[in-house]
Amino acid sequence: MEIEFDVKITTAILYDYMLQHTYSHLPGLMGTLVGVLMLFLFAANRQPLILIIAVVILLYLPWTLFLRAASQAKATPAFQKPLHYRLSEEGIEVSQEGTTEQMAWDGMVKAVSTPKSIVVYTTAVNACIFPKSDLGDGKYKVIEMISTHMPPKKVKIRG
Repeated sequence: MEIEFDVKITTAILYDYMLQHTYSHLPGLMGTLVGVLMLFLFAANRQPLILIIAVVILLYLPWTLFLRAASQAKATPAFQKPLHYRLSEEGIEVSQEGTTEQMAWDGMVKAVSTPKSIVVYTTAVNACIFPKSDLGDGKYKVIEMISTHMPPKKVKIRG
C-alpha cells in the first residue's frame, strides 16, 4: 500500500508543531509550572509585581515560539512550496523540485498528533509534519500506515 499527498507548511502549522514539541519536554513544562506557581503566589499576596512576572513567564514562550515560527516559515526555502510525501512499506519519502529523501520506518523516533497535524519525528528534533487540513479524509490512512509500521510504544496519535 502507498499513500501520496502534498503539504504546505505555514506559520500556523509550524507554530502548532513548535508548541507541541516545546510543551512535551521538561523545559517548557517547567516554565509553565513556574508561571502558575507565581499566579498562586499573587493570589496569596496580591503583589502586582508577582502578577506581572507570572504573566511574562506564561506568555513569553508562546510569543517567542510564534515569532520563530513566522520567521522560519518565511526564511526556509523548503516551506515556500508544497512538499510531496509518499508513504510506503519501506518508509517515508519526501520530495520537492527534483530532490528526494527516503527515510526508513525503523529509523523513526516517534509519531504524535497535535490539534492541526500528525508529526513523525525522524530524529529527536527533526520531523515530518503532515497538516490534517492537507490530508483531508486521507488522514485515517496515514494514521493506519504509521501505526502499522512503527511500534505501538512510539505512536501517540489521537485522530
